[in-house]
Amino acid sequence: GCFDEFNRIDVSVLSVISTQLKTIQNAIIMNLKRFQFEGTEIALDDRMGVFVTMNPGYAGRTELPESVKALFRPVVCIVPDLEQICQIMLFSEGFLMAATLAKKMTVLYKLAKGQLSKQYHYDFGMRALKAVLVMAGELKRGSPDLDEDTVLMRALRDMNLPKFVFEDVPLFLGLIQDLFPGLDCPRVRYESFNSAVEQVLAENKYVVLPHQVDKVVQLYETMLTRHTTMVVGNTGGGKSVVINTLAQAQTKLGLQTKLFTLNAKAINISELYGVLDPVTRDWTDGLLSKIFRECCKPTDKQERRYIVFDTDVDALWVENMNSVMDDNKLLTLPNGERIRLAKHVALLVEVADLQYASPATISRCGMVYVDPKNLGFVPYWQKWCTARPSEAQRTVLTTLFDKYVPSCIARILDGVDETGQIGDRLKNIIPRTNLNLVTQLCHLLEALLAAHADLEDPATLEATFLCALTWSLGAGLLEDDRVIFDKYVKRLAGLPSSSSSSS
Repeated sequence: GCFDEFNRIDVSVLSVISTQLKTIQNAIIMNLKRFQFEGTEIALDDRMGVFVTMNPGYAGRTELPESVKALFRPVVCIVPDLEQICQIMLFSEGFLMAATLAKKMTVLYKLAKGQLSKQYHYDFGMRALKAVLVMAGELKRGSPDLDEDTVLMRALRDMNLPKFVFEDVPLFLGLIQDLFPGLDCPRVRYESFNSAVEQVLAENKYVVLPHQVDKVVQLYETMLTRHTTMVVGNTGGGKSVVINTLAQAQTKLGLQTKLFTLNAKAINISELYGVLDPVTRDWTDGLLSKIFRECCKPTDKQERRYIVFDTDVDALWVENMNSVMDDNKLLTLPNGERIRLAKHVALLVEVADLQYASPATISRCGMVYVDPKNLGFVPYWQKWCTARPSEAQRTVLTTLFDKYVPSCIARILDGVDETGQIGDRLKNIIPRTNLNLVTQLCHLLEALLAAHADLEDPATLEATFLCALTWSLGAGLLEDDRVIFDKYVKRLAGLPSSSSSSS
């Protein structure tokens, strides 16, 4: 038997296992046909062997006790020769220039690892390399007339760009340009899929932004080669919109897509995976085990089922998913039941960062980084403002927004004053994002204008806007910084800033 992730077992259990293994080993040495095991006489097959795999200690791992170590012969797996692996895989995929391309590919990954910023979700290991090679093979078979250089460059770019943060994108594109000089291959546009994505965004009253459409396409492409994908990014980047848009666009194109969302951190491990009563041996199903079993039932329909973990990722719950996330595609439950991940099922994780995830988990997943800097706060305002019934009111509100909001947000979050000088940022009682500030402003305006849907007087609208601005952007500020913000808004509005005046 092969026992994967062996050092994730508790030390107390490992000591029991060492006794059991010693009993079996002694029986083999004595050439017994039957022996006593845990108080029961059982038959012995002398061809049996025990193999365990384990990663060196980090979060969620334990050090093996000496009693267990003594029973096994250690075999160390060294760092693989990535260039040779690339070369073999490229040859098998039909590339004639495999030797040159393998060299370029491994050099690119080595440079990327050294020069790009250090992010928790970055992985330039063998699994990431293999995903690119599989994608390159598919592209080669799909476009046999394209140059091999162009095919590999496209696979490297399209498989890696989704995971990079805003600042690393130009650096990576520069590295690709250096290794593949003179090659310029535009992004592939999936005509029907891109159109469906744009239609879904428009139907849901979102502003159709090219980079957000591209993020949905990137998620789609990543899921072609990985059955587990993590959508990473801070609040306000549009992660949920990207996932829901992908599902709705696929449904629109005739591939019925269902999302099963759960929060793994809202319940404990036994409620998530199920628990086996040690005395009665009664099995109680967990939330994930039930959803997983239902989703993986065979189906004749053309459909996709995505299990979405909208939750923080840490070693406590996600390490149990490692055998599902890798090529085994197998969920093993505490009662010994093993459920294989079906072809029509995929896993999605929606998370802010992977600070507490282990390298083993990160390497198993495709990554799509949704950066809030790309979205900003203007699209939310445009969506809200477009829904206002009066054209004249929309025009006035947009003018007021442009006059006050960008500069006020820059003053609060970046410390930039009206002259462009950078000073101290204003302190919020809790961390807040620019989108969060604009969302609160829109909610307040919605409430204040509820009884005056057709209000069009600019002076009255400005007074209402200033009231909402003060109690949305300024509401979370500390006492001393509220005074600074108050004076700043009054200067923008051209109001007197003496203590006796009120805004």
